[in-house]
Amino acid sequence: MRIFLVEDTTDVGEAISQRLQKTGHLIDWQTDGAVAAEILGFTEYDLVILDVMLPGMNGFEILKHIRKTGNMTPVLILTARSEVEDRVGALDIGADDYLVKPFDFRELEARIRVLLRRKNGGATNLITCGDLILDRQSRSVSVGTKEIQLKRREIAILELLLSRPGRLFSKGELMDHLYGFDEEVNSNAVELYISRLRKKIEGARVRIITQRGIGYQMVADNGT
Repeated sequence: MRIFLVEDTTDVGEAISQRLQKTGHLIDWQTDGAVAAEILGFTEYDLVILDVMLPGMNGFEILKHIRKTGNMTPVLILTARSEVEDRVGALDIGADDYLVKPFDFRELEARIRVLLRRKNGGATNLITCGDLILDRQSRSVSVGTKEIQLKRREIAILELLLSRPGRLFSKGELMDHLYGFDEEVNSNAVELYISRLRKKIEGARVRIITQRGIGYQMVADNGT
């Protein structure tokens, strides 16, 4: 999933970015609060990880701003401020969770999985369509009992398609989940990854359908 990290402490931001990228997430990292608020006005994310003490605009101000504009992207507040009043205040203005620094990366990853499950209406880390299963925790994919090997960006596309079976995703939406702001964009990448995915899940009771000029969708053979 595409995650927006707003954190002005360099070593913390680098550590979080590297850790989450290894688990298959696409991370955009910003250190300035005012710039972050502007980006959130025109870029869609699956999750925002938001520090409180930031230059330009603090995390609580950013949270108030995006909720006021109707942006309901899940927000995880990440801060050294551990007072009960701070936690309650953040939750009351629209935060979905609150994690105090220093933290264990395993807990951060678990909280991220919970928020992404909640966003997609799931109760477990498993996403299933037909006999195709993706485990968000282990980042593994299987067809029935057979595990298939996918690369990071192949999993990213598959996770998005599996999260909403039957929904059409445009090429632009898929590209947004493949490339961050600082990455070089390959306009043919989506077609390449879709082609690879089709070959690797061949034999599964699901299909990736192309609607020309519109986008791609995951459909189970039973039509659900």
